[in-house]
Amino acid sequence: MNGQAKAAPRAATGPRAAGVLRTGKLAPLNERLAKLGLVTDWDFILHLPLRYEDETRIDPIGMLTPNEPAQVQGEVLTCRMVETGRGQQLVAEIRDDTGVLALRFIHYYPGTQSNLKPGTVVRVFGEARPAWGGGLEMIHPKVRKPVASEETLPSALTPVYPLGENIQQNWLRKRIARALMDLQGMEDPIPKALTEPLGLPGLRASLEYLHSPPPDANAAALSERTDPHWQRLKFDELVAQQITLREMRTLAARDRAPELIEPAPGSPAELMPKFRAVLPFRLTGAQERVWGEIERDLAQSAPMHRLVQGDVGSGKTVVAAMAALRAIEAGFQAALMAPTEILAEQHFRRIVSWLEPLGIRTVWLTGRQKTAERREAIERIASGEAQLAVGTHALIQEGVAFANLGLAIVDEQHRFGVAQRLALSRAARPAGEADDAPARKPHLLMLSATPIPRTLAMSYLADIDVSVIDELPPGRSPIETKLVRLDRRDAVVGVVKSTCATCRQVYWVCPLIEESEALDLTPAVDCAADLAARLPDLKVGLLHGAMTSAEKESVMSAFTNGEINVLVSTTVIEVGVDVPNATLMVIEHAERFGLAQLHQLRGRVGRGAGRSACVLLYDERLSAVGRERLRIIRESTDGFEIARRDLELRGPGEFLGEAQSGMPMLRFANLETDGLLVEAARDAASRMLAECPDAALRLARRWFRARADLLTA
Repeated sequence: MNGQAKAAPRAATGPRAAGVLRTGKLAPLNERLAKLGLVTDWDFILHLPLRYEDETRIDPIGMLTPNEPAQVQGEVLTCRMVETGRGQQLVAEIRDDTGVLALRFIHYYPGTQSNLKPGTVVRVFGEARPAWGGGLEMIHPKVRKPVASEETLPSALTPVYPLGENIQQNWLRKRIARALMDLQGMEDPIPKALTEPLGLPGLRASLEYLHSPPPDANAAALSERTDPHWQRLKFDELVAQQITLREMRTLAARDRAPELIEPAPGSPAELMPKFRAVLPFRLTGAQERVWGEIERDLAQSAPMHRLVQGDVGSGKTVVAAMAALRAIEAGFQAALMAPTEILAEQHFRRIVSWLEPLGIRTVWLTGRQKTAERREAIERIASGEAQLAVGTHALIQEGVAFANLGLAIVDEQHRFGVAQRLALSRAARPAGEADDAPARKPHLLMLSATPIPRTLAMSYLADIDVSVIDELPPGRSPIETKLVRLDRRDAVVGVVKSTCATCRQVYWVCPLIEESEALDLTPAVDCAADLAARLPDLKVGLLHGAMTSAEKESVMSAFTNGEINVLVSTTVIEVGVDVPNATLMVIEHAERFGLAQLHQLRGRVGRGAGRSACVLLYDERLSAVGRERLRIIRESTDGFEIARRDLELRGPGEFLGEAQSGMPMLRFANLETDGLLVEAARDAASRMLAECPDAALRLARRWFRARADLLTA
């Protein structure tokens, strides 16, 4: 029996069934397997080893290298219980022609002791370590039952799989081997014409190899997943993902959307020339280019799915306002949903200042409004009186229905789940319309100030058109970023004082609102009080997400008007806040923030002509990742480069947040290291869909069993 099996008592007993050692009440086996994602044979086949053990050879005991895994075979000399300071332990000794090795078990099963009867021959696998009294010992090695001297050795490395609750390695190995048997008659799902030019082996051969590599397999290539067999598996996964995303786009294209066409010149509905005339600035070339892409999409009968990404301050809001205006010109409603109330308020104030002079009727809807205000807003949306609705998640709550929604705009799209975007699309169905009426969806415009790396966009946004505003408006000043240890906080307070003496304003960002016993961080409330005491001649304000809408609006209005010199805030000011007179950003405990978040916060300054700076206060007890994160943000102001490095540090799941919940996330491929495979997979997916669509869809369904309603949101 495996001496490494887990057991709370020193001698665990109980019947074995279905590969499980029962030590108490357990959930059914299929439920425990499902937690590991093991339901179908294909799931078991893709449950790949964490590592391998080389049991293909016997090492002489006298030639063992400390701290390296090895397999030995010898006769048991002794097996006894030993009393130690930590309780009783089972200790045995085995020998071969070259030496003696001790085996020590702190926790063990009765079967372990019975397998180690003196005089029997056993095979043992583990790491030999120097023993306290001299010589070598293995602690909790894997012990096989007594073996005959002529018993043959395995011909392949032994896989070690991730395990779940009370599921044994031996049982899982047999179950996976049974699933692999089904591969014998399987045709390669991708034509050789697409895999052979890349030097990739067949899929069946690759899977069998990865589960049972030969003894001479390249251990480094297996560990780093650069072995050709790993490359083949990653290629299939990427091709299946691309096919899935293309199919999602095809399904989405079957839906209908209103054709939002530019009104004829001189028409009473023509508002765009008037809008451009009231803007206090001219659009950049990048904004004009992106608007042209959006304008062409809006004129189509298929729903637009376009993501506009641009660095902080690149001017995404004005492009969104133009899209909303086009919908309104065409006689439809537009909605803009933002993830936070403060960001929604910023959009509302700015867009209203542009559109209301043109006679556009707007409405504001959030979850914190008074009941009467919310009821009135919902009624105006349902009746069609409100041409533009701006708000938070409240726009997709039950009971909100648009009269004729033609365009949905989602800001900071990575903070919303696919289901939430789907709910906004469903709100486009007019109240009272039959459920079996032809599907009509609004055009969808998503905005993101977090630039998405190219490989991530190719892999996860293949069903979405991406536009990039890659030019900042004129007049934006460069931002100098400085790293300062927390023990020099007093010096930073002095810089704040001198900055305000020049009639400029300062942001001071803290991670928490109130004191936390778990984290030694300066809370925003205490920080504001401390700065107010240190800077009695300055007006210090406080802003955080727990404040009411009216309180936040009052504080932001005072800061915008110059009535507050220093604004202490949590990350509610991360996006959307625009105060050109603010030239200094201080971020306390910067090591606690992600790269994209630090870049967003830094972008709140440098929005005017004044010289701007961002000070990152950090705890000198930094982890290696924390130190690397701060180095990257100090050295680069390029949002795309920062996003690329952020992807390296965090991975696509965390980088995207909820944005692609329900999307076909990758298990094996790495978007940074497998960029060439991503490119090849895109081409292969296109060819398969064109030349063998049935095989393409079978491949996609095998890899990604996703819900169609979410994937077509």
